[in-house]
Amino acid sequence: MKDMVECRERLKGLFNITVTPFDENGLLDEAALAQNINRVIDQGFDGILIGGTYGEFPAMSTEERVTLFRSAMNVVGDRVPVMLCTAAADVRTVRELTQLASDLGGLPMITPPFVSEVTDGHIIAFFRELVPLSRTGVLIYNAPGIGITMSASLIEKVADIAGVVGIKQGDLTPTVIDILAYRLKGKLRLFCASDLAMLGPIAAGFDGLSSTNSCAFPELIHRIYEAAAGGDLVTATQMHRLWYPFREVARLFGQPQSTKAAMRVRGFKGGHVRKPLLDLDTAQYEQVSQIVAELTRDSNSNIQLPSR
Repeated sequence: MKDMVECRERLKGLFNITVTPFDENGLLDEAALAQNINRVIDQGFDGILIGGTYGEFPAMSTEERVTLFRSAMNVVGDRVPVMLCTAAADVRTVRELTQLASDLGGLPMITPPFVSEVTDGHIIAFFRELVPLSRTGVLIYNAPGIGITMSASLIEKVADIAGVVGIKQGDLTPTVIDILAYRLKGKLRLFCASDLAMLGPIAAGFDGLSSTNSCAFPELIHRIYEAAAGGDLVTATQMHRLWYPFREVARLFGQPQSTKAAMRVRGFKGGHVRKPLLDLDTAQYEQVSQIVAELTRDSNSNIQLPSR
């Protein structure tokens, strides 16, 4: 993407949160990364998210993240828009990665600075400093998992900063979703950050969804999103129920290790996780395998989806 105008136009729909595949030695497997990216693009996904929280960026050095960005962009080209997570506790790292992401034609995705006792004023000043560094704009990631949850009122203030083109919303509290969908719809792109609870935000009018579990179940997540975004919530709900057993174990065993395990069961190259995360143990992996087997019942290991 060359500028904010193009970015705003293309920033919508279903984005795959691509896991970062590490090999047994903890090194980035660029060939596996390329296969995983091409799979979801061929499936019809509207975009890609690289190096996010489930992409394990906190366990990567800045140099490794640079390599990841360049490798991903070389694979994607300009086929779909790419969100590149440039979040970090060190503002110098955020600045470097944000400028690189923009230069590569991606959309920088930034969380608030995750340091102790950060205030709303600190967060607003942080974004005012960093957003102008990107010619493609910036996507704000409200990620409760980092220990900071931006309130709806704070998000509204940040949305007024020139260059903020969207928000990836991790706080999916119904009241917050209702406020954002009413007050910010049309002003910037609204993305639901979790496929575990996607139906409410999509029904409320969010512009898109970012999905980690689509790494393992791309056809299923794509069909659910397609139905929900098209207004067929009955079908979307029926299909969403199909993979509840996996959602249950993913909450129990953690992410992205559960998704990477499911990818391996399906013959996809999810790779390993990095410490402090741990790959699933034998019993956990067997439980995931059984769930995947129930979802993939034909000889080609494709998920049996209900007819339209």
